[in-house]
Amino acid sequence: MRGITSLVAALSAVTAVTAAPPVGKGKGKGKNVDPEAPAEIVDINPFSGKTQLVNPAWASKLDETHAAFVSQADTANAERVRKIQQNMSTFVWVSRISELPNIDSSIEAARAAQKATGKKQIVGLVLYNLPDRDCSAGESAGELKSSEDGLARYKKEFIAPYVAKIKSAPDLEFAIVLEPDSLGNLVTNMGVPFCAGAADVYRAGIAHAIAALQFNNVHLYMDAAHGGWLGWNDNLPLAAKEFAIVVNMASNSTVGPRKEKPKIRGFATNVSNYNPFNATVRENYTEWSMSWDESHYATSLAPFLEAEGLPAHFIVDQGRVHAPGARKEWGEWCNVEPAGFGPAPTADTGNPVVDAIVWIKPGGESDGQCGFAGAPRAGAWHDEYVQMLVKNADPSVYA
Repeated sequence: MRGITSLVAALSAVTAVTAAPPVGKGKGKGKNVDPEAPAEIVDINPFSGKTQLVNPAWASKLDETHAAFVSQADTANAERVRKIQQNMSTFVWVSRISELPNIDSSIEAARAAQKATGKKQIVGLVLYNLPDRDCSAGESAGELKSSEDGLARYKKEFIAPYVAKIKSAPDLEFAIVLEPDSLGNLVTNMGVPFCAGAADVYRAGIAHAIAALQFNNVHLYMDAAHGGWLGWNDNLPLAAKEFAIVVNMASNSTVGPRKEKPKIRGFATNVSNYNPFNATVRENYTEWSMSWDESHYATSLAPFLEAEGLPAHFIVDQGRVHAPGARKEWGEWCNVEPAGFGPAPTADTGNPVVDAIVWIKPGGESDGQCGFAGAPRAGAWHDEYVQMLVKNADPSVYA
């Protein structure tokens, strides 16, 4: 995913956040919950009192990192890797039709952890397979094309089985991030012909996913890019209006189990990017932006969402955070160095509109053959980079 220096301007500061509208919460407890039952209207942070899933599939990849530190006789960092493997929760990506079984393995792991610990699990998933994906850059282009009946395939071959798997696990909670990068491109990159041509497909696909995933144990977070992309004063109202278009489209959908107007919990920011949640240094390239770190971005965007009738709740990806001075421009998005693992996932965020700090894109997979010298193709494991993330990790990771 990438940061894009967008429309800059506007002189006025963003106003303070007002109370967010209530969202639904299912009735009942445990396995007897009907995921399609009408919801009670309450406003509860879905991450509060729950344990985020420690994804064993990602954790196992760090065995290579541990072995590398052992070979270097670096016992301190080798021990840190073991702590990360055991304790750090990460989201699970489902980015292709062939990756749908990732949901099954996540459910299995969460049930095992829930049984072993007695603590309620919340499973973080990413839903990421729109036709014409990544229209402005192409480093993460997907398998579906709108010119080849991609939207119909997306609905039938990707969303339908995705929904079926989620429906099979009413005993768990899910936080699902919808289609990173997509709607941000519709706010700022409609001058790119491929993005302009993909706009209707993006909107229809995400609206379909929202309508289809209306279960009480599912908390949907639409991707809202990051502060360096949509956080400029001119872009904030445009972003909120674009998000509202899609949510309103979901209301007109005939799919899904809903017995009331489709809802989302909120928005995910900084997915696969490197912006800090609370910056210790305000970088020069942020200029006069009120969204100079992700906490400020959430606070800046919230009133515009509320003005469109949308919930002002956020989760913020801190899987990878750049060190102060690592970038010359906000638009540098690829394998940024130096960087480290960011703050440990938590629902204690210090910002009333932010539900949780999460690791949506944990370190490991390369962003592409750019940035860090010798970086492999997008998606390939890059252990040298992971070693840097371990060495520079936020202290909370090892607390």
